[in-house]
Amino acid sequence: MRLEPGLAAALARVAIANVSRPFPHKLDHLLADADSTAADHVVRHPVFCGAYDWHSAVHMHWLLARMLRLFPAGEAAAEIHGTLDRRLGAGGLATERAYFASPAGRTFERPYGWAWLLALRAEVGRLARGDERAVAWAAAVDPLARDLATRLAAFVRSAGYPVRSGTHGNTAFACLLALDYAGECGDRDLATVIRHAALRWHVGDRDAPTAYEPSLTDFLSPVLCAAALMAEALPAESFAAWFDDYLPGGVGRLAEPTVVGDRSDPQVAHLDGLGLSRAWCLRRIASALPAHHPRSAELRAAASGNLEPALPHVIGGDYAGEHWLATFAVLALEA
Repeated sequence: MRLEPGLAAALARVAIANVSRPFPHKLDHLLADADSTAADHVVRHPVFCGAYDWHSAVHMHWLLARMLRLFPAGEAAAEIHGTLDRRLGAGGLATERAYFASPAGRTFERPYGWAWLLALRAEVGRLARGDERAVAWAAAVDPLARDLATRLAAFVRSAGYPVRSGTHGNTAFACLLALDYAGECGDRDLATVIRHAALRWHVGDRDAPTAYEPSLTDFLSPVLCAAALMAEALPAESFAAWFDDYLPGGVGRLAEPTVVGDRSDPQVAHLDGLGLSRAWCLRRIASALPAHHPRSAELRAAASGNLEPALPHVIGGDYAGEHWLATFAVLALEA
């Protein structure tokens, strides 16, 4: 399965519809004092107010930039340009940045939303090298991205333990996205902090408990995210030796497609995303191993086994999944 032009256009149109849809919205706002009010989220977040919640709006914008870069003459290109021109303006991004500077914004969306904002900045930066209209988008996103990169580096530097969660708090997943930003935007400090933390958190991991996954609301595999991060932190041969100890019996149950009981439940619907994110991680891990490694074929087969059952639910399903799944489909298909 590949990301071909027709599918790319369909995914882009899902993203355009999502970022333009302010309701339903899952409100996340800290009331800092008695005078605080839960103001209209569209006023508070004029850019990332659609797609059900803030982080999903961010990564839907990332998807649009990615599709435009990969398919600049695609059938949805004009619609993407119009959408990003309207939304990624300096004024709206300044309001978003001000929210993060407020008491309510100190830990808002840490680390998942922070990491996706960094990924968005990286993507519009790449796009700007071939599309002059994206230069302004990158400039508008950049101040908030720099703020969040500094915050993320401080958070990771101080974190004595990883967050081994299957949802938004997962530190390994956030670090993987942030490394993409660090490489694209030249943030050597962030890259160094993340690689040191990866070793501090995971170098001693052995015999990962694959039988304990998944939990009902997972959209990430803690076991696979940690391995994908270690693939970035270690040289190839060192990573192969670490991986052999980390999963000595293979991926086990992580190769089995997830069973989703209720796709209208926003938490249970996470499981479709788990299949997609597993495929992304498995392909990254396989690519990091030496070509002759005996597990490579197993990993790639497990990736396909997770991806194929999840893809049919990315477009046209319940909004509980459709507001975010397309992004993870792109990650998996491109890996």
